[in-house]
Amino acid sequence: MSNQIVECIPNFSEGRRLEVVSAIIEVITQVDGVTLLDHSSDSDHNRTVVTYVGPPKAVEEAAYRGIAIAAELINLNKHTGEHPRLGATDVVPFVPISGVSMLDCVEIARRLARRVGDELKIPVYLYEEAATMPERKNLAKVRKGEYELLKKEIGSKPLRKPDFGPSKLGPAGATVIGARPPLIAYNVYLNTEDVSIAKKIAKAVRHSSGGLHFVKGAGFLVDGLAQVSMNLTNYRKTPIFRVVEMIRREAARYGTLIEKSELIGLMPQSALFDSAAWYLQLNDFEQDQVLEVRMQSQQSEGETGSKLETTFLDGLAAGTPTPGGGSAAANAGAMAAGLVAMVARLTVGKKKYKHVEEHMWAVIEKAEKLRADLTGAVERDSAAFGGVMTAFKLPKGNDAEMAVRDEAIEQATLHATKVPLDVAAKSVEVLELASQVAEEGNTNAITDAGSAAALARASLSGAGLNVRINLKSLNDKAKVRRISKEIKTLDKQAAKFEKKMRAALSERGGLTL
Repeated sequence: MSNQIVECIPNFSEGRRLEVVSAIIEVITQVDGVTLLDHSSDSDHNRTVVTYVGPPKAVEEAAYRGIAIAAELINLNKHTGEHPRLGATDVVPFVPISGVSMLDCVEIARRLARRVGDELKIPVYLYEEAATMPERKNLAKVRKGEYELLKKEIGSKPLRKPDFGPSKLGPAGATVIGARPPLIAYNVYLNTEDVSIAKKIAKAVRHSSGGLHFVKGAGFLVDGLAQVSMNLTNYRKTPIFRVVEMIRREAARYGTLIEKSELIGLMPQSALFDSAAWYLQLNDFEQDQVLEVRMQSQQSEGETGSKLETTFLDGLAAGTPTPGGGSAAANAGAMAAGLVAMVARLTVGKKKYKHVEEHMWAVIEKAEKLRADLTGAVERDSAAFGGVMTAFKLPKGNDAEMAVRDEAIEQATLHATKVPLDVAAKSVEVLELASQVAEEGNTNAITDAGSAAALARASLSGAGLNVRINLKSLNDKAKVRRISKEIKTLDKQAAKFEKKMRAALSERGGLTL
């Protein structure tokens, strides 16, 4: 969807060599769809913070490119600076802004972490909402001792073992990747120059002194006015209007008022909606009651439905050979994989299913890869059939041309057999994953797991029919026997997973088929 927006705020351990900073920003902004919002460098801290937004895939790719170039250009063995750091790319948080959930950002963090560990050989630790253990939720704890201490402990202390990548540090150090709510930098000015009042109010408001959760604050004198400077780390759990009202009441104790406030950087739209609803006392307010939000939502839904109808469903119904049963089988498999991923996503993050969370993450990764492969097979199947038709149209005026034509038909038919055979194999993989989420996943979604299994079975059946009809046209009997055996083996495997699915539906869902 076009309104899916993720924010990424990578921190790089370089704030003095501007050519290095420029190189990092360049590779990030070269990714199509990425919009650079801000970047700032500090020479004392020797650190640069980059802020950009875009669609999930683009933001993820840009983060990878930034980490890769930073690893080439920054050597932690030669790095000095005031700010704590573990690596050339020190920390990479993903923040849900629009059309995405925190879980979506956790998935982005995990995918990126695996890729960085596997391809760049950089140790990666997951933090905040993506943390794999409570000790790693807090960034300060992950970064304890910085690069120098981690270099000594990473290979010897189990608690320092990274989530992804090798248990040893190179010159690029380690990277911390995670997902967190949007952070709002927000300042409130009082109509007094007495900074001691701002300091007292900040102490009352901030969580570390017994105030509001998810609020960090301090008092300063700025432009002749006392200022309460704050970072709001989770505006959903501690909304901005609650913070403002607490400051207003505390200020009244000292005979002062709020003069004005300011926003540093950006703020999520929903934070403003929440404040507007609270101050206007709008009961049961929904964001889609805002004209522009409703219009965008309906436009997006209309575009999605129209695209689906014209690009596939109408094509199936048309009086043309393609797309046909093979493409439909691939599409059914892709839908099955999507349902599997959905059930797994409804399982992760739930205390009741904590013991299977890591397995569910693995299921999500496998299911999404299968979904992508099967979605691609929709077009590949049509193209393969087109190749057979092209071969049949070759000239056959003499023996030489006949020989060329016969060989072309044989090879095209073999290819047209392999495409649905691959779909059949992948549909069995989906069926296996469906049985796993039915056995271990959220029981509230067990019928979705069952639906995934039914679609995967349909995918196997449809693909199998296409394989068998093509086998009738092949002259190479050895290949016919081999492929026939593969299909039979897949059917047996599917029967095993269907049996497991029926048992899970009965035992965990009280359903019988």
